[in-house]
Amino acid sequence: MTFRGYKVPIAFSVLVWCLVWEVVGRLGVISLIPPFTEVLGAMPEVMGSASFAEAAMITFQAYGIGMALSLTIGIGVGILMGRVRAIGELMGMWVNIFESSPLTAVVPALIALLGFGLSTMIVTVFVFSVWVIALDTQVGVERVSPSLVEMGQSFGASKRDLYLKILFFAALPELLAGIRLGLIRGLKGVIIGQLLIAVVGMGYLFELYSRSFLMAEFWALLIVVFAFAFLASEAVAYFERKVSFYATAR
Repeated sequence: MTFRGYKVPIAFSVLVWCLVWEVVGRLGVISLIPPFTEVLGAMPEVMGSASFAEAAMITFQAYGIGMALSLTIGIGVGILMGRVRAIGELMGMWVNIFESSPLTAVVPALIALLGFGLSTMIVTVFVFSVWVIALDTQVGVERVSPSLVEMGQSFGASKRDLYLKILFFAALPELLAGIRLGLIRGLKGVIIGQLLIAVVGMGYLFELYSRSFLMAEFWALLIVVFAFAFLASEAVAYFERKVSFYATAR
């Protein structure tokens, strides 16, 4: 970030927003927004409670299983869509429809089909994240130079080696971009699913704090969730930067 020609650390902008939040909270302009220092003070209490530990375990279990399914199926389908034209034409329309649709509306139907349990949260994470992973993987595979494939075939590469050692690594920049977006959308999915179920996980805590008007605890929990999403996104972005040479070489 630059200001009047000077480079300003991005942490400075965060500090400015925290100060604005503190002033708004102290002035009582919006009753649902407490001072930022009060939110920070509530954070140890929220994270140290037994209910938070239980909610985090349920949420991470659903999130982990759902993302594992999304990565496995999304990458596999994306590679096939990029390599096999018939599969790309058959699946492309449906993947794009689900990618651009408001998937929150699907969650009540999943609850009706699967009930108020872990399976609903897992499927919600999967539905929110798999499409962008498949699309970005397809784009990466389609951009792989045909000369790389021909070279592998000329050296006697098997189909397994062709997919795992050439196509996968050549498509890695776009694939990592899809994973980064999928991680964020999967987190949205698990939180939205739990909010609609409102009986388990982080969704239960959000509902409890908002219903009891414990706004400091509510915002503290929200900051924790945002921080996790940011760190997960930045971790994948780090690997994106590390493999950026694949895109230039390609």
